[in-house]
Amino acid sequence: MACPFEEDPVDVEAQIIQNLFCCERLLHLVICDASHLITNVEAKWPGSVPDARILWESSLCHKFEQGNFSGYLLGDRGYTCLPYMMTPYPEPEPGPQTRFNLAHSRTRAKVEMTIGILKARFQCLRGLRVSPERACDNTVACVVLHNIATIRGERAPPSLDEDGQVEPQ
Repeated sequence: MACPFEEDPVDVEAQIIQNLFCCERLLHLVICDASHLITNVEAKWPGSVPDARILWESSLCHKFEQGNFSGYLLGDRGYTCLPYMMTPYPEPEPGPQTRFNLAHSRTRAKVEMTIGILKARFQCLRGLRVSPERACDNTVACVVLHNIATIRGERAPPSLDEDGQVEPQ
């Protein structure tokens, strides 16, 4: 998928998808913008792989390293701070560092919301009963359909918890 950002920071989140059929956990790296469009997804890693490794070995990371993109990614403490990756201060001092961490956290919440919308739209992502390879393909297909729905302004269904109950707003 293209990564059409220039100035706005985008959020990075690794999301574990449980593959029930094969009893494997698959880790997906999801990057989105502020409008809930998923601009990049890496859907191929076993759940035991660290988030930072998935990013480090991604084509997106290589493009940033080569200077093909300007802008910033926002990552949690599992990522290394890089010229294009902003992470929170590990032990912020009162004042600017604390305010930075708060703004960082609020901005990163967009990716959590985007993953919630994606899972609400496509309940199959809560427990895929297919091979790991097929689960990865299904995830990417759901991301494409999610982006189409987002661009068209389709309302997202209410978020559901793990038991399939509507989460309180």
